[in-house]
Amino acid sequence: MHRLTVRHGRDEIEQRYHVAGSGPVCVVHPGGPGIGWEYLRIPQLERTMTMVYLEPIGTGSSGRLADPRGYTIATYSHFLHQLIQHLRLEKVALLGHSHGGFVAQRYVLDHPDPVAALVLYDTSPVTGEDFWTAAVAGIQRFAQHHILQRPEVATFANDLTTRPDQWDDGGATAKLRRIAPAYFHDYWGRETELADGRAALRMWAAPAWGEEPPFDIRGELPRVAVPTLVVAGAADFICGPPWAQMIQEQIPGAILSILEETGHLGHIEHPGRFTTVVDSFLTG
Repeated sequence: MHRLTVRHGRDEIEQRYHVAGSGPVCVVHPGGPGIGWEYLRIPQLERTMTMVYLEPIGTGSSGRLADPRGYTIATYSHFLHQLIQHLRLEKVALLGHSHGGFVAQRYVLDHPDPVAALVLYDTSPVTGEDFWTAAVAGIQRFAQHHILQRPEVATFANDLTTRPDQWDDGGATAKLRRIAPAYFHDYWGRETELADGRAALRMWAAPAWGEEPPFDIRGELPRVAVPTLVVAGAADFICGPPWAQMIQEQIPGAILSILEETGHLGHIEHPGRFTTVVDSFLTG
């Protein structure tokens, strides 16, 4: 584990990160907000890349904001920039997953120079009412499909829409792990293989208190000038193909890859497919 101290307003906050592998550097920002970095470790990419996994503030061993309302995309982008500057490299690749993809999009718009390539993984250029309506409809379809064999799915839609700020860290983690099967295409059909990935999910509640308007950078994306890969699981109910296509259509020259029979966690569900697509883009 590595660390640096970042000034944020009047405070100095410790930012932790982890380094694994060898080769060109790829900085990785996990999702959430509030999900720990461990679930997004990608050992297959560490064979060809030096993977730098950021441990978002408010999670794990990184520091905490004095005012939890400050957990915003702009704040995460600020800490990401400090880490990239700390690495003292001319260029890095940047991979953002889910909410981390929001951060990566904001970052590359504000700081394009350090970014050699961008991977936007199961994310969206917009949130707001339409986004969440679609997400709830998606998890409801999942529940309807499984309700007879798995009655516990009846609570999944409610769990998704209950803000984690109603829970402590243990409760937030328990809720995330409870609904985790919905983030896979076929969790129960492959539970022996995928259970460790589910167990790697940890969530901290405070980042859910961040206060900011709905995310929407659709009008800004045409300014992205770095090579960009957009990856989405075909069965991802929350950040699936419609949102990925929206990004791809807005960023000049962006490449879109849809992973079939894959949900929101393709690097766990189909690591070979995911790694081949990302590695070919970053090193090919």
